[in-house]
Amino acid sequence: MAGFEESDSAPAAPPADPRGDPFLRTRFAIPARPAMFLRRDRLVRHLDRSCPAPLTMVNGAAGAGKTLLVADWATGRTEPLAWLTTEATDQQPAMFWAYFLQALRASGMPLSAELSCPAEAAGAADAGRVNHPLLARLAAELSARDLPVTVVLDQYDRVTDQVIAEQLEFVLHHAGAGLRLILVTRTEPLLPLHRYRAAGDMTEIRDAELAFTPQEAAVLLETHGLHVPLHVAGALVDRTRGWAAGLRLCALAAKESPNPERYLKEFEADRSTVADFLLAEVLKRQTPETQDLLLKVSVLDGFSPALANALTERADAEPLLAGLCRENAFVEDLGHSRYRLHPLFGEILRAHLRMRSPGLEPALHRRAAAWLRSCGSLAETLGHGVAAGDWDFTAGALVDDLAIGELFTGPRSDDLAALFAPMGPEATSPATDLVRAARELARSDLEHGLTHLGRARRSLEGPEGLEGPQGEGRPPDEAAGPATARLSCELLEALAARLTGSPGRAEMAARAAERLREEIPAHLLDRHPEVTALLLTHLGSTRLWAGRFEDARAALSTVTDGPGTAVTASAREECLGRLALIDYLDGWLGRAEHKALEATTAAATMATAAAGTEGSRPAQPPDAMHPTGRALAPGAALPSGLAQPPPSGMARLVLAAVAVERGELSHAQALLDTTDGPDGRGGRAGRGGRRGQGGSDGDLLDPVTEASRAIVAARLLLARGKPRAALAAVESAVRADVVSPWAQGHAALIASAAHLAEGRPETAVKLLQAVPDVQAACVVGAARAQLAMGRPDEAIDLLDRVRPEGRTGPAVTVRATLVRAEAAARTGDAAASRGLVAQALREARRELLRRPFLEVGAWIRPSLDTAPLRVLAAGWLVPGAQRPVEPPRSEGRPPPMVVEELSGRERDVLQRLARTMSTEEIAADLYVSVNTVKTHLKSVYRKLAVNRRNEAVRRARELHLL
Repeated sequence: MAGFEESDSAPAAPPADPRGDPFLRTRFAIPARPAMFLRRDRLVRHLDRSCPAPLTMVNGAAGAGKTLLVADWATGRTEPLAWLTTEATDQQPAMFWAYFLQALRASGMPLSAELSCPAEAAGAADAGRVNHPLLARLAAELSARDLPVTVVLDQYDRVTDQVIAEQLEFVLHHAGAGLRLILVTRTEPLLPLHRYRAAGDMTEIRDAELAFTPQEAAVLLETHGLHVPLHVAGALVDRTRGWAAGLRLCALAAKESPNPERYLKEFEADRSTVADFLLAEVLKRQTPETQDLLLKVSVLDGFSPALANALTERADAEPLLAGLCRENAFVEDLGHSRYRLHPLFGEILRAHLRMRSPGLEPALHRRAAAWLRSCGSLAETLGHGVAAGDWDFTAGALVDDLAIGELFTGPRSDDLAALFAPMGPEATSPATDLVRAARELARSDLEHGLTHLGRARRSLEGPEGLEGPQGEGRPPDEAAGPATARLSCELLEALAARLTGSPGRAEMAARAAERLREEIPAHLLDRHPEVTALLLTHLGSTRLWAGRFEDARAALSTVTDGPGTAVTASAREECLGRLALIDYLDGWLGRAEHKALEATTAAATMATAAAGTEGSRPAQPPDAMHPTGRALAPGAALPSGLAQPPPSGMARLVLAAVAVERGELSHAQALLDTTDGPDGRGGRAGRGGRRGQGGSDGDLLDPVTEASRAIVAARLLLARGKPRAALAAVESAVRADVVSPWAQGHAALIASAAHLAEGRPETAVKLLQAVPDVQAACVVGAARAQLAMGRPDEAIDLLDRVRPEGRTGPAVTVRATLVRAEAAARTGDAAASRGLVAQALREARRELLRRPFLEVGAWIRPSLDTAPLRVLAAGWLVPGAQRPVEPPRSEGRPPPMVVEELSGRERDVLQRLARTMSTEEIAADLYVSVNTVKTHLKSVYRKLAVNRRNEAVRRARELHLL
């Protein structure tokens, strides 16, 4: 075998170092454990389980706790155990085996006289070679032992001679069960490890297992006198990746700090003893080329060898990175040719880079951004562009990629907004103006948004337009630049039109956008479906404001019916809310409620579905990210276990409006309270007002939202008997370039009802007569005002001239029928009146529509008290049995006309309550929190006038609610 000197015998040698010096006995001693050492039983048990295997490898980075772990396990063991700490001087086989044999003797293992020092101990001419019979006799003596001996070779990474590795493998193989070898090393040993792994004869403990857990870190800190919460220890583990030396050094430094907990959270790695350790033990041990590589890739997070080469401007990154990984030099192999630095090591290297090469860091970020841009990796491009301080390049990359819509929607919208927040006024390209306009308009800041948008449009319409980032990093689609910029501009024009209530402006932007789509590569349009979705959302909203309900429905439905992705989820949610509003305005409560409830879950459903694939978006190249832009990494905004987001502002407004019509006033108020705007009333404080960033409203504050909130708030005030407050609420101005017919009509209708409630029917009639367009709801309101003036014929004449038919739903037709019923009652036709009331009851029952019966006054009570109508009203309008009986009445009063109906979710809770389910079981069954169930239970108790569960169930059964 190579490396063996064939000889029949070995000359005797004194028990001394082959160089003639006494053996260094400290190399045979098991290292002492420090006073603050923490025994980790899980690792000790792992070593215990490894005993039957002939080879155990403890492989980890410097300071990972390898030696102390094995020393702790070895101390106090009863079976024979030899310890040898190897040194770099042991590169000659003779030197290595001299110490190996002496380690066995030091452990108390008897060796025959034939196992003396190798040949060079006697001054052999062929120094560095070991005779074969010596190693064969050693293996034979070991294999003959009744009890195996364990040999620990510490710092084995210092042994780099292939000959020694071959000799050691020979002895290990032929010693059989007599030898168990434990290698403590920073690198992969030069042994045929694959054979041992395949045969199951090897146990491995690596960095991942050596890393401290948060619980272990907390105990370690306690041994240093530091008592911190588990989450603080966990954060420290995240930052150090559980690295033992880093944790101990941080603990020692924190003890000297006046605020240890704060120090552990915020310490500057480059100014700590951790930096001294890593620079000395890792960086300075590398070649100049490797040091240069490490310093330059420190500006990256995850990276490939190709990107590393782009930064170093060399071509040797791949072998250097592979070598660093083998050496456990704080470079992690992520697979698929991806690497990353240990977080602390990266921090320290960046600080060292700034000190060694001031001004180089921005240039490295610029190189990374250019390389990533050429690969089509937008998120990483933006992060490095910002880190380089090159705003023109960064904004140009965003616009060129047609990703301007991601500032408004998708899992990275907040991160993108934060990324561009530091952009100063010195950046003056059309792309930067587009990004500024998008950020301001997203906050409903019209004044600044329109200024930036106008400047961008003027630049784009000039002779040069937007050329995009040229040269370095420019993508191959030269035709994409100007067209994507102009399409981005039209998208923002449509948004501005929506915010200003300008339908004509939105239509022009939509037509221009449609023409520009033909100039843009199909792959960009496919990659950014949010652009089309947002355009249609804005267009549909302006059509809705203009009262063109069918045209609005067509645009909005295109979004809701299209394929759902994470980046279109919020647009789909908005469109569902606006479609729900159209149904509400048309009088169809059930349809409106269904769409509004669908909107409450649309975003959560889309985000959950996109958690694994990010919708239709192709996977981003797995390359670099600077800490500035880490949150932009693909999927970073999609944590597991996504909670359902709150419904959009419009969806909540529609649900509140439906609740008012159903008489669920407390529920309506609760929903309305969650849609408050920055001025406390849901509106903007002037034309240039901003949306409150901390608010819960999911929609932009466009005129549709503002007018809807004013109408719902005013209707709720009317229902609570506060006509003057309702009048004030509906008179609050909504700023828009075009007057909305339905907003004007409903405002007049509410104002009319308020004046009617205070005994001013003439004013009520005049208000509705001033409405320019014929709207069925306003006609019904005018007819009701005519009745109040004692003019039943005029009321019927109004209804006959404009019949509320076709698309008009029960919320309007029921009121019209009740007006006819009251007119019949006033003319003495009681039978016709009861027939019309019965018709209204049948139509209203399907929608649980109660409010119209409360508005009409006391004349309806006698009709409702008749047996046939009581059957129609029982269970939803008038409490009582499905088949009425005549219970005794106190003081001759009729039964209560209306009870406050339970909401759908309250009925769900009540049904499970009747099945004796606990609060926790109900929460799990309905996929809501326990607190939400408790809130619903309190509301159920209040509405049923009970205090306990069993009383609620009994009362609900009496009312036939179960």
